[in-house]
Amino acid sequence: MTLSSHARRWAVELTEQKSVTGTDGEAAFGPWLAGELRRETAFRNAEVWTIEIGPRDGRHCVAMLLRGTGRSTVLLTGHYDTVGTSDYRHLEHLATRPEALTRALRDCLVAAEAPAARLAHHDLAGGDFLAGRGLLDMKAGLAAGLSVCADFAGEAKPSGNLLFIAVPDEENNSAGARKAARMLPEICEERDLDLIAAINLDAIADDGDGSKGRVIALGTVGKLLPTAFVVGVPTHSGFPLNGLNAAAIAAAIAARLEWAPELTEEGGSAPGTPPSLLGIRDGKTGYDVTTPRVAYASFNVLSYRRTPTEVLDRFDKLCAEAASRLLQELQSRVSATTGQVDTARSVPVHRYETLIERLGQPERAQLEAVAASIAAGDLALPEKCRLITEQAWELSRLTGPAIVTGFGSIPYLPTNLSELPAAARLRAAAVTVAAEAMARHGSAVGCADYFAGISDMSFLGEAEEASLDIVARNTPAWKDSVRWPPRRALANIPTINIGPWGRDYHTPLERLHVGYAFEVLPQLLRDICRKLLG
Repeated sequence: MTLSSHARRWAVELTEQKSVTGTDGEAAFGPWLAGELRRETAFRNAEVWTIEIGPRDGRHCVAMLLRGTGRSTVLLTGHYDTVGTSDYRHLEHLATRPEALTRALRDCLVAAEAPAARLAHHDLAGGDFLAGRGLLDMKAGLAAGLSVCADFAGEAKPSGNLLFIAVPDEENNSAGARKAARMLPEICEERDLDLIAAINLDAIADDGDGSKGRVIALGTVGKLLPTAFVVGVPTHSGFPLNGLNAAAIAAAIAARLEWAPELTEEGGSAPGTPPSLLGIRDGKTGYDVTTPRVAYASFNVLSYRRTPTEVLDRFDKLCAEAASRLLQELQSRVSATTGQVDTARSVPVHRYETLIERLGQPERAQLEAVAASIAAGDLALPEKCRLITEQAWELSRLTGPAIVTGFGSIPYLPTNLSELPAAARLRAAAVTVAAEAMARHGSAVGCADYFAGISDMSFLGEAEEASLDIVARNTPAWKDSVRWPPRRALANIPTINIGPWGRDYHTPLERLHVGYAFEVLPQLLRDICRKLLG
C-alpha cells in the first residue's frame, strides 16, 4: 500500500471507533488500537504496548516502537479522544461513519442559508472534504503518522527509530499527554533510545483556501485560567448603600479584563488573542433579597513567552484597578443626592497563597480535608478551585470587601524551539521541508511561529517548567485534583506540529481536506523524519 492509501484507511478505521472523552469508548479505544497495531502486517516486527493513565483510570496511551539502526528516535504523537456526537442530532448514528455522513450532510445542506452551512455544502459536494466526528480533530493526524510508520517499517535497515504514541484526554485535562511525558525518560532508558524530536499531529482550522492550514507550527501557545474570588459586604437589597455587592465587583473586573491589551501578547508574526471571560457566578444557592456576599470569575489568557508570574502580576493590577474605578463610580452616583456614603475606600487584592499563609496548622489541616473531599467529586476544576478558595477565605477570618486571585485549571505552557543543537536541527528540517513542498509535493506549505490552539505540545515541548511554581502555589485544587508531579512533569523535547487541515471541528460540520491529509501530509512527515534521522 502507498502512503496515501495507508493514511486514508487508518483515518476511516480510527474514526469509526468511537472514543468520546470520558466515555467507555475512550477507555476501550486504547486496547483496541494496540490490538489492531499488533495484527497489522506492516508492524509485525514492531514493539506495541499500552500505558495505563493511572490506577483504576481505565484509559491507556498506546505506544509502538519501530527500530532501525542507531539510537536517534523521532516521536510521532497525537490524541485519539474526541468531543461528543449529540450535536449531530438526527444524524448522530452516522457521526463516526465518514463516507455515509458526508453523503447525508451534503443532502441536508442543499437549501442551507447560513454562510457556514453553505460553505460546508460546497466543500462536501466538491469531493475535496470528508466529514466525521474526530476525523479532523485528530484521527487523520494519527493516521498520517501510522502511514509513515508503515513506510519506515518497509525500508531495509532505515536510519534511526520511530516511536508512535496515541494518547487520550486531550479534550479535557491532557492526562494522556502528561502521562506520556513523564514516561518518556523511562521508555528511552529501558530501550536505549535518544529522543531527538517530537512531532505533534494535531489539526489546524482554515475557513479560507487552506494556506493557513498547510503550516508547520514551530511552537504552541500557552493558556492559563486566572480567577478572581470576590468577597463583598452583603446587605438587604432595600438598603444597597449599606453594603458592597460582590457580583458588581466581579462584573467590573469582567468588563475591565475583557479584551484587555495588558493581557494580550503578540505571537511572533501573528496578532495576539485577547483575554476573555469564561465564567462568572455569585455564591448564592437560591433566591433571597440579600445582595451577593461572594462571586467568582475565571478568564482565558493565552501567552507566547510570558511566564505565569507575569500574567498573574498583570491580572492582579487589573483587578485592583477595576475595583477602584467601581468604588469611585458608585460614590459619584450617590454623592449628588445622598452625600458622601460611608463605604469601602479600597478593595484589597490577596493571592491564594497569601491567604494560606495566614492559616494556622489546624486550619490548614481542615482545609486539606475539605480539598480532598472536593477532589473526590466530579466537579470541573474551576468549580473545585472556587469551593476550596471559599473555604480558605472562611478559615482566614478576614472580612470583605476583598479579591482573592489565583488559577483555576491545568496550566498549558507555551513552547518555543530553543537554540540548542537538537532544536536548531528540527527547525532547519521543518523550514527546508516547507520550502521544498511545492516542488516535491505540489502544495505550498508555510511555517508558523505558534500552533494557534492549546495542545499536548505544552507537555512535550521545550517549556519553562520552573515557572509553574507560582501556578502550584495559587491553584487551590493543585494537590488533590491536578496531581502535578513534583519533578519531570514535562518532556522538554524539541517539538513541532504538523497536522491535517479542515474546517469547523467540534461542530456537526467538522470536515477534513482529504488531498492534504492523505497525499501531502504523510510525505511531509516522512521528509522531516528522514532529514532528522538520516
